[in-house]
Amino acid sequence: MQSSVALRKQPEALVILERFLPYRLNVLASLTSNALAQIYAERFGLTIPGWRVIVTLGQYEFRTARDIAAHGVMHKSTISRAVATLEERGLVARKPNADDRREELLELTPAGRAIYEDLAPEALAFERRLLSVLSGEEQGILSALVDKLARHARSLAPQEEGGS
Repeated sequence: MQSSVALRKQPEALVILERFLPYRLNVLASLTSNALAQIYAERFGLTIPGWRVIVTLGQYEFRTARDIAAHGVMHKSTISRAVATLEERGLVARKPNADDRREELLELTPAGRAIYEDLAPEALAFERRLLSVLSGEEQGILSALVDKLARHARSLAPQEEGGS
């Protein structure tokens, strides 16, 4: 005897996750981030937020926690915790912001700069390995499409203080 559940026709799915672009992008981002995290977590003991702080300060030299949060599309409290951990490790230092006394500027210490300089070539090599399955033309198209979608997504997303 078959159960009544088995006899019921399954409704047609309105959203097929495996074809839904936001889901697919999230899966790709998670897979990529987890693979990259193996490099900076194992070798340098960095979390994802810590990695983003180190790389942002390596790129821009001085930034506020608010700037880093907006740049990395992360909540300011996440960045603040990462900064506190990096500061305890002697990788990040704070200095007064002459333009706004309510905020402090963050910068890499010499030890933080050394990690950035060791990590950057490995991150770029990872990016090359990831993109190696695409032709040069496909890589250019992907970059342009990601930029276009990111600009449009920013216009669709509500603006929150400090990112999310």
